[in-house]
Parts: sequence; C-alpha cells; structure tokens
Amino acid sequence: MYLPKKCSFFRVVLGALLLVALLQLLYLSFLSKLHGKQQRSRYSELFAHGPEEEEKKRKKNNQSGQERLRYSLSSGGIFDHSGQYRIYKNLVQSQWDGPNALTLATHTSLGNLHHLSELAERWRGPISVAVFVHGPDEVRLATGLLYALGALCPRVRALVDFHLVCLSGETASFPGPERADADPDAAGPADPGDCAGVFSRLEAHGRRRENYALGPNVSYPNNLLRNVARGGARAPYVLVMDVDTVPSADLHGRFSAMVAGRRPAPDRVFVLPAFEIRHTRKMPATKDELVRLYQVGEVRPFYEELCPRCQAPSNYSRWINLRGAGEEAGALEVAYTLTWVDPWEPFYVGPRDVPLYDESFKQYGFNRISQACELHVAGYQFSVLSSAFLVHRGFKVQGDFHARKDEENNRNRLLFRSFKEALKSKYPTSPRRC
Repeated sequence: MYLPKKCSFFRVVLGALLLVALLQLLYLSFLSKLHGKQQRSRYSELFAHGPEEEEKKRKKNNQSGQERLRYSLSSGGIFDHSGQYRIYKNLVQSQWDGPNALTLATHTSLGNLHHLSELAERWRGPISVAVFVHGPDEVRLATGLLYALGALCPRVRALVDFHLVCLSGETASFPGPERADADPDAAGPADPGDCAGVFSRLEAHGRRRENYALGPNVSYPNNLLRNVARGGARAPYVLVMDVDTVPSADLHGRFSAMVAGRRPAPDRVFVLPAFEIRHTRKMPATKDELVRLYQVGEVRPFYEELCPRCQAPSNYSRWINLRGAGEEAGALEVAYTLTWVDPWEPFYVGPRDVPLYDESFKQYGFNRISQACELHVAGYQFSVLSSAFLVHRGFKVQGDFHARKDEENNRNRLLFRSFKEALKSKYPTSPRRC
C-alpha cells in the first residue's frame, strides 16, 4: 500500500520524539540512582549504620594507630635531664582537630589510669596524659593498654595524647600476644575486646597496687610527669590536675569563650577552687549542684582534714556565696584576685610558659606548693574564677596513705627549704619571698 509523503514524514518525526523521550526517561532514572547512591554513601560515612562500614573504619583506624605506635617506639624515647627516666612523647596521639585554647594535662601511674574514663566523659577538649610505669612487664602491659584505649575508646581516641615514662634502663616495644599464656598482664592490645574491657583491666590492675608504693627504690616522679604532660599541650593555656579529679562541666568551652580574642596574660593564673566528695555521691556538674552538696556536708574543701591551710587561701566562704551577673548568664569570669601565701597550693589554668615544676620533688609532699611558690616570687597574680571548680573523688583522710608517706614528706620539706633559697638567686630583683 502506498503512503503519502506527508504521512511517512509524520511517522518519522513521531518516532524520533518517542525515542528522545525514552532516552530522557532513562537518563533521569540513571541520575536518580546515582544521586541515591551518593547520598547513601554520604550518610554511611557520617553515621556508619552498617556493621561492615563500621568494621572497615575500625580496622583502618587500628592499622594507622599501629603504624603511629611503631614509629613512636622506634625512636627509643628520650632521657630526662637527670638521666634517670626514659620518655616516649606522644606514644599514642589523639584525633583532636577542634578549638584549642585550653589543654587538660594530667599524670598517673598505670594503677590509677582507670580514672581517665570519668575524666574523658566530663572534659570537652584535648587531654595530655603522662603515664609512669616501671619493670619490663608493666612497660609491656602499659604499651598494649594505651594502644587499646586509643583503638577501642572513641572519646579517648578523639581527645587524649599519651606520653609514657619509665626508668632509663627500660625500653618499650610493640606489644604482642606471645606472652599471654605465661603472664596474662603481658598479653597484646586486642585482648580487652572493647573500651569497657580496657578500663576494667586497668581498674583490676590498680586494685593490686597501693598509690605511691611502687616498689623498692622506685619513686613516683610527679613533677617530671606534670612537665611531660604540660609539654604535650599545644594550647596557649593549660590546666594541670590529678587524674582522679574532675572539673566542672563545660570548663573547656566556658574558659575558651572567656579568653577568646585575648593573648595569654603573662603574669596571671586562674584559680579553680578544689573540693572532695564522698565516694557514694554523683560528681556535681555545676556550681549550684556543688553548693547544695557542700551545704549538707557531702562536699568539703580539698584536703580539709589533712592540710586545711593548703587550700584555705582560696577563700571558700567568699566563693560559695558569690553570685555575679556573669555567672547568672552562664559566663565564666574572674571573681577576685589574691596574693599567694604559704602554704597555698592552688590548682589553676595558666599560660603554657609558666615556670616548670621542679623535678627533684618526687613521691609525697611539697611537689605542687614549690611551683606555686615560684609563681609568686616570679610576680604572678592568682585570680579565682567565678564558677569553675575541681572535685576529687572521695574524702582524703588519715590512714589512706602508704607507710613511707611521713618519711617522704620530711625529705621533701628539707628540699623545699633549699628550693626557696635558690629562688632568691633565680629572681634577684623580686621583692617577693615564700
């Protein structure tokens, strides 16, 4: 049958239009699938819903963590100026990449490291931890558990840099499972299983050790450790505190807001009143919570029973009754400024370059007060913050210390006298003495 030319041309045009429409539908369908795949990929990266993605991410983190650990260990560490101790700086490094105005620096033996769990939950910024260990088995154990903390605990991995300190004759090596049968404490880093398992193992290790009673001829170098932890801080301000002490909530953010846009004051430190709380009580987060517990005797000034004069200059009564406009608005501010008096040993936030702690002080007594004394002679002011504080878990009471505590205290008392005399030569033009 013969078709007119017009009809044939119409069919060709119609077929072409249908083909174009079909191709457009196919193209739109392809774009939709591609976009959906990209979105799923993006959300899986953000939230890691699937166990496969989470396992891949964990293995990648573990592999890079092992590489960093091997690199840190390969240096063999460095010796302190006395030659008695070996220091592995940044043995395990955090992934912190947020605001960096204030670093928390702390120190501990392996037996007290389990306290880091509560500290890391409260703190919202970088943490630098110096860990002291001694003996080949404990050095091996510590290396494995520090690696495990970074690999298995997200908050630790995000916030904490670890520095390992041991005796100069000891060296750390990459941990392995080869000795697990002979010594369970020497097992490799994968043994704890998860973050809770690592902290449980640390707590169990701590129950077998008495604080400061480390063994014959082994002294806990607290001031060396404080300096090592401080040296690991990259922020302009540093808070040096004990690992079994917890700061008030959001101290990192509130202090950062207070000093935003300012240079570190060259001659000022910011004092945080320190308290201690009954073991059975929940740690207060805010000043209002702390004051309520203080009023019913569940919280009291730090060292109130053992050395009330050591903290009394903070003027607890004035601080407790303080109510300022800034505090009501949630802002942190300087409440009042004090002159140092003997034997005050305040906890404080200070510029990173304040005088170091004297490393000849070890074990118990005069280790922190010596540094506070030097700050005073060097001309520093002590400004008390309006609503920031520290709380130690448990009341400090007589009988809680190891047998040689009084002997160590007497030794360090004599050392402190020599230290004060040396300050006269170090700061010859200062009118201040301690």
